[in-house]
Amino acid sequence: MPENPAGRGDAGPGEDVEELATRLFQMARSGQTDRLCAYVDAGVPANLHNDKGDTLLMLAAYHGHAGTVRALLDRGADPSRANDRGQTPLAGAVFKQLPDVVRALLDAGADPGQGTPSAVETARMFGQEEFLAWFTDDRR
Repeated sequence: MPENPAGRGDAGPGEDVEELATRLFQMARSGQTDRLCAYVDAGVPANLHNDKGDTLLMLAAYHGHAGTVRALLDRGADPSRANDRGQTPLAGAVFKQLPDVVRALLDAGADPGQGTPSAVETARMFGQEEFLAWFTDDRR
């Protein structure tokens, strides 16, 4: 683990794993890119997920942190990994109308047809024509 990237106590083997995971998921939700990536760079799985199947990437995407999304993708996070309800980061970003996050996920190869509902279905449901155009654009 990095030397105390969370700014608390020792980040060594004695640290409570559940407490650490809780902090990591909060870092993803709040866009604390540097702190979160210090842990990922030190060995925390880029696809770490909570008890609902939400990955760090899902939480960063849903909360609109495009920089954190890109950093996690650069570290191997799966852009199409769905949570336990079949939702993908891309569909979440479409639902929240977050174009920078949608673009980052598409650039990383996220499949707009994957998930329940898929990003395509979500965009259609909410009349988001710009996103629908991006999904069919061969230049993605």
